[in-house]
Amino acid sequence: MELFERAKTVRLRSYHDKYMYADEDESHVQQGRNASSPNARWTVEPVPHAPGVIRLRSRYGRYLTASNEPFLLGVTGRKVLQTLPHRLDSSVEWVPQRDDANGGGGARLQTRYGNFLRANGGLPPLRNSITHDVPHHRHAGWILWSVQIVQLLPDQPPPDSSASVNSSSSPPQPYTYRPPFPSPSPAPLPTAALRPPAPPHHRTAATPFVAQPPPPPPGSLAPPANLFRLESADSFSVPLHKVEGRNIHYQIGDNNGNVDEDDQGRSFTFNGTCLEELLERLQEETGLKDVIMCTRSPITQKLMPLRLQLPPNNNAVRIVLVRESSRVAKSFL
Repeated sequence: MELFERAKTVRLRSYHDKYMYADEDESHVQQGRNASSPNARWTVEPVPHAPGVIRLRSRYGRYLTASNEPFLLGVTGRKVLQTLPHRLDSSVEWVPQRDDANGGGGARLQTRYGNFLRANGGLPPLRNSITHDVPHHRHAGWILWSVQIVQLLPDQPPPDSSASVNSSSSPPQPYTYRPPFPSPSPAPLPTAALRPPAPPHHRTAATPFVAQPPPPPPGSLAPPANLFRLESADSFSVPLHKVEGRNIHYQIGDNNGNVDEDDQGRSFTFNGTCLEELLERLQEETGLKDVIMCTRSPITQKLMPLRLQLPPNNNAVRIVLVRESSRVAKSFL
């Protein structure tokens, strides 16, 4: 798609007038309304030897990835994450498709396996999430994205006119790579001529010997100066940044446990391991003391008190806080 061919950085606005965000935990992807945030900007990288296929990289240097992990139990969509794989495979590749039926201003982003990037709406935890699947026709608009170019690629320099004249008068010659040969070095000066004279009655301190890598053979390209220092078995196999803790997204419910649809809630990273610590952190964040932590059932969407333990593997948690004196809290008894 020509929009991405000329773009260096883009924003993707969803069907719900929200932008695709790279979460601060450098792992999750969601929707948000702040178009000026750098988290809403994605760098476009064309895939070599695959015309029309791109990769999208977040501000944290991680790639938009179509994972195989289910988003919710009983829901067909699978999670879309930020990852930094050891090997760039088809999970980070997207095929843009123009939407000519809606004025040509939108695009669909398809995985190499036929799913589409989908901006979800509805009730939490589905609201503001982003998954990939083949949606029902009722939600066909949820896979449409408006592409906003933030930064264009620099224009290619025009061809040299003299080169075009020469090329028209003579047949093209095949290009042959000729490795550069080092220029002859001048004769080295004596060491004594380069060393400043030592002051009288003082001994010159000897320069410690530092081992250097052998010079490259003639005709080869010299590696970067720091490559020998970085080269090891694990240097290029570990992630650049280790993410610790889990993402907690919370909202405050009313007397019946309902949350305003325009309330985007707040998020923070939680490094604790038990519910008591999480409750103390939420009380500090909200200034409320008489609250109960609740989550919504993925099947019935009803509030349930969170009393046992946190989900495993540092998975993100969406919490609704309700007052202990509220009507919905009394229904838990």
